[in-house]
Amino acid sequence: MKPEDIIIKPIITEKSNNNIQMGRYTFKVNPAATKIQIAHAVEMLFDVKVKKVNTMNVRGKKKRVRAQAGMTSNWKKAMVQIDTNPTEKTYLTKGAKSVKENRKYKDSIEAFM
Repeated sequence: MKPEDIIIKPIITEKSNNNIQMGRYTFKVNPAATKIQIAHAVEMLFDVKVKKVNTMNVRGKKKRVRAQAGMTSNWKKAMVQIDTNPTEKTYLTKGAKSVKENRKYKDSIEAFM
């Protein structure tokens, strides 16, 4: 799946806005997507480093419009925690040379602001 097919839309509520300050963002995602696919999609679309992904399946509710009774559709919610303080990684190569890996990650997602 493409990243655009995995992330459907952001969920903006009072609770999700309070979590943004801690680096947690909430999205409506494709029900067939896994946590790993969601993490890769968020990293590719928003250029951030994902620490953790929590998912939950939300069941549809019973709704009634005049005489007709029906159900809303089931959907999947993902709460993604990003790294708000990305740092350089250093590791040793052959010959005990230390190499720094400097990746430019953002510390927030501007689409929510």
